[in-house]
Amino acid sequence: MEETLTFESLGLSEAMLKALEKKGYGYPTTIQAQAIPEFLKWKDVIAKAPTGTGKTFAFGIPMIEHIDPENEAVQGLILAPTRELAIQIGDELRGLLTYYNGIRVAVLYGGASIGPQIKALERKPQIVVATPGRLMDHYNRKTIRLDKIQTVVLDEADRMLDMGFFKDVTRIIDKVKNRKNLGLFSATISQEVMTVQWMYQRDEVEITVEPKQEDRPDIDQFSLSCTPLEKAETTLRLIRSQGYERVIIFCNTKHMCQRLTDDLQRAGQDCDCIHGDIRQSQREKTMQRYRDGKLAILVATDVASRGIDVDDVDCVINYDVPEENEYYVHRIGRTGRAKRKGVAWSIISNFPEKAKLDEICKFCQFSIKPMVLGEDGVLTEEVVKAPTPPKRRFR
Repeated sequence: MEETLTFESLGLSEAMLKALEKKGYGYPTTIQAQAIPEFLKWKDVIAKAPTGTGKTFAFGIPMIEHIDPENEAVQGLILAPTRELAIQIGDELRGLLTYYNGIRVAVLYGGASIGPQIKALERKPQIVVATPGRLMDHYNRKTIRLDKIQTVVLDEADRMLDMGFFKDVTRIIDKVKNRKNLGLFSATISQEVMTVQWMYQRDEVEITVEPKQEDRPDIDQFSLSCTPLEKAETTLRLIRSQGYERVIIFCNTKHMCQRLTDDLQRAGQDCDCIHGDIRQSQREKTMQRYRDGKLAILVATDVASRGIDVDDVDCVINYDVPEENEYYVHRIGRTGRAKRKGVAWSIISNFPEKAKLDEICKFCQFSIKPMVLGEDGVLTEEVVKAPTPPKRRFR
């Protein structure tokens, strides 16, 4: 049934259908087909779906459909964990508003001057996309009212709550007195997400898009082993030998992110990075260069990478194996989008990293092939020797 389902059959407005057609979307993804009808009925929704399956439209479309353009109060609120993701959601919502009149979107996030954001709120947006901390700043300044909001959505809820926003998020939801429904969207359902669900949702609709479904990105996953001192060189050789033109490399720390970027730039690579120590304006410029195809390699930390939404990423490289299993899912979900085949690599330089990658394989039920990169740049599958059984002792 889901294979033949169209956006028209979901009962969407003509303005929305025209916007979707203009953007080239004829059929909803699995998460959209399941979530949109429930949201349109004002149901609470908790949805678990892999990155890259269309979660933004799953809540964005029904939120827009519920907006009353004649009412200048904030009616829809979307909370996102990072500035980059908030900006991305705002851009996607504006793309859906092409044929609507009188519906405005404001995006609020830290690390930028609050003045322009106050002016944006003075233009009476009906939809606000915000990071929790900056939204609380505006609320305390009395530059935004939350009492007329009907729908609240937490996007990438697992990461947002894991980053320490639990108190801000619950305070915000508590202040939305006339809320009709709450949406929780996440790649994984953590204990914190379940707590928010228990506290605020009633008769919620649970949606799970299993990774086996067709919406799951088609990603081949590999690993390369080397010594710690060879890590940067191995990464560079991998990119050059395979001819990757659009790459995202993930590091666990800001220091490593900057250090690797410097190494790659010295080697003549078209490369830049985004992490928490870089000014927001510079991060936005770097992201725009990458989206426009003017930057080949983007090095990022997990937090800074939220909001990277590029359909034609050739490969993702885990320069550091992520510390959390969920981070791995988010990372590799940046490739293999829009029905394209993706590739994900993990560079292993010590036993703890190998042990962590093995844990990720078991947790996520992934198959990660160990490979060897020859001096000639040819990749071959690593032959994993079976452990030698201990000699039997006789008494």
